[in-house]
Amino acid sequence: MTLKRITLRLARNPGYPEGDNQQGYTLIAPLDALGHLDADVWRQNRNDCRVFRFHPDAAERADGWLRRRGQSWYFHYDEDDEGDDESGFKLATHVFQAGEYVTISRHGAEPLAYKVTDVIDSK
Repeated sequence: MTLKRITLRLARNPGYPEGDNQQGYTLIAPLDALGHLDADVWRQNRNDCRVFRFHPDAAERADGWLRRRGQSWYFHYDEDDEGDDESGFKLATHVFQAGEYVTISRHGAEPLAYKVTDVIDSK
């Protein structure tokens, strides 16, 4: 199975009435035929399943790994300056296709909604 490059851009949220295309995440992850994260393929490709947080402020950018604990998926960053792990709301049941929305929680901040804008083969 091919890993996918999934782009999430900040959607309309409090303080961002128009969203912000310059803030978001790029995930490298396996999806099943229905567009859900595929845990079996992820186990075989853990080190290739990445997350990149993009932002106009360089201090807000980070790169890490897509990880799973039980049924919960989260973003793991290993550098202290990149911040604590971030979780997604029910990522295991989300369909990752253009136009869908995902909620991501950053440590110490209100959860924000992101819109899936692209899902393409990663290589």
